[in-house]
Amino acid sequence: MLQSPDRSPNPNPNHCPTPRSPSTTRRSRAVSLPDEWYKEQSLKHVVMKMHLRSLSASQSASPPSEADFSLMTGFKPLTLDPRGPDHTSLLSDEILLQIFSRLPISHYVSNSLVCKRWLYLHGRLVQSLELTDWSFLNSGRIFHRFPNLTELGIVDACIRTPRNSGIMLTHKNLSIHVSTEFSDRGFIQENDLLPSDLIDCGLEMIAQQYTNLRRLAAIGASENGLLSISNKCETLQELELHCCEDFSLKGISGCRNLQVVKLIGCIEGLYSSVVSDIGLTILAQGCRRLVKLELCGCEGSYDGIKAIGQCCQMLEELTLCDHRMDGGWLAALSFCGNLKTLRLQSCKSIDSSPGPDEHLGTCPTLEELHLQQCQMRDKPGVKALFLVCEAVREIVFQNCWGLEDEVFGTASVLRRVKLLSLEGCSSLTTEGLEAVILNWNELQGLRVISSNKIKDNEVSPALASLFSVLKELKWRPDSRSLLSSNLSGTGVGNKGGRFFKGLKG
Repeated sequence: MLQSPDRSPNPNPNHCPTPRSPSTTRRSRAVSLPDEWYKEQSLKHVVMKMHLRSLSASQSASPPSEADFSLMTGFKPLTLDPRGPDHTSLLSDEILLQIFSRLPISHYVSNSLVCKRWLYLHGRLVQSLELTDWSFLNSGRIFHRFPNLTELGIVDACIRTPRNSGIMLTHKNLSIHVSTEFSDRGFIQENDLLPSDLIDCGLEMIAQQYTNLRRLAAIGASENGLLSISNKCETLQELELHCCEDFSLKGISGCRNLQVVKLIGCIEGLYSSVVSDIGLTILAQGCRRLVKLELCGCEGSYDGIKAIGQCCQMLEELTLCDHRMDGGWLAALSFCGNLKTLRLQSCKSIDSSPGPDEHLGTCPTLEELHLQQCQMRDKPGVKALFLVCEAVREIVFQNCWGLEDEVFGTASVLRRVKLLSLEGCSSLTTEGLEAVILNWNELQGLRVISSNKIKDNEVSPALASLFSVLKELKWRPDSRSLLSSNLSGTGVGNKGGRFFKGLKG
């Protein structure tokens, strides 16, 4: 008698099996489509990983090709056919803008070349632009191409210079193509600059279209053009004006929210204009919320700086570049009651006639004093500057000429200096440096770079002891500096803690 292989023989042939109810009968569950798909994908995933491991184990391993990947995964690689349908057309402009806004700015130009729609969307993302072609503004194309600009510079577009001259003149405030013709006025002739009425017309168009403008750089603008900007652009915070005159500054008196102003009156060799005490007083009375002011090539005197200090009580940073101030202007700095940073750049003199020391006054809130590429041979002017800035905490000398031991010795009046930085001061010696900084009891940081007369072998034990307690020390007076080895055993670097920067040779 044959028996089923999955059943045991019944010992009692007369016994009938008890029937089971349908609920207790064990049935196999039907396999659903997701289960089959999951199994298939899992198997393909395992096969693909095994294949990749075998490829990496072999010496002649190479990455799998697209055919191998499609064979292992069952998915076809994505190909972009320019003749095929544009799938991005299914996305709205808002979604594409969100995607483009998350890309690096360096990708904007390449993305704008894909199609006209992407070109249009790219223009809506651009917020800052330096214009080089005046016709682009005069025709109104700029407003359709870039409708959301908040920062705009039109200086280069207002100068008619030969673009194919091959001669590029670069100044820290301007870079333009110039011709070989030169006159007493400079490389920029009177006819090279657009007429002021045409510039004013362009400023009026800008004011009407870009009411949310926050920064503007212009050249040769008159009172009418600047007045249209101040009436329409209420959010303007930063303004840069080249080649402007005194009375043209009346136009910005309505910019109540203006915080940063840069006035370039004269650039030697390029153009020349006059900004005197009259213009500084107009500026001070109209823009009382100034926080940062930069005067480049501007004339003036005690009266102009005093007006700025009295009216602009929120002024925190003042920069004078190649100033043409009359003697005695330093005493007016004491009226800047909230000044924190003073910068003097490319100044041929500090103050030709500072006056008696008792009449100078001080800036009690001053924290930083920066002197860059300045002429320091005038000892009375330098001494007067240090007296006005006696509360300074950080002082920086960078490529200053004439900073000899006797001139630097006047800095001994600065008793609260915590950081001193010397770079490119080739006239100062080790003895002159030591005579001053040993009297600064609050000194915590010292940087000496490219000052060839400061020598390692002239460092005295007292100066070495000072180095050992500094929190920051950068000592590289010349390329042969070996201070770290010369001062071995003096304890330099042991007391600075985690703030000590170390010695750099």
